[in-house]
Amino acid sequence: MEIRVVNLEKGLPSLEQACSRLTDALRQARADGTQLLKLIHGYGSKGKGGALRDGLRGSLGRMKMQGDITGFVAGEDWRVSDATTWRLLKRYPGLRQDADLGRGNRGITIVLL
Repeated sequence: MEIRVVNLEKGLPSLEQACSRLTDALRQARADGTQLLKLIHGYGSKGKGGALRDGLRGSLGRMKMQGDITGFVAGEDWRVSDATTWRLLKRYPGLRQDADLGRGNRGITIVLL
């Protein structure tokens, strides 16, 4: 199983620009049958509070509630002891090779379409 990596923080976009990039990435993933995305959004290491991370995760939460995505796993929860991660790993064993698995990376989010 391939996971597509989408860098939403490249070029230091505003939250609005990053949300637009996310919408485009989801549209493209649906069009070509990709089921998993790894979003790189950063975590606010410069003391700015992680506006992209928080805003994008808020959007993902709304998308999940509306049925636009199946779910998502925050990078800090992307570990085998997390129930959602464990279900994904059982369904897609190749994800065990992901470099961020178990690293507590707050700058990423895994999205299941």
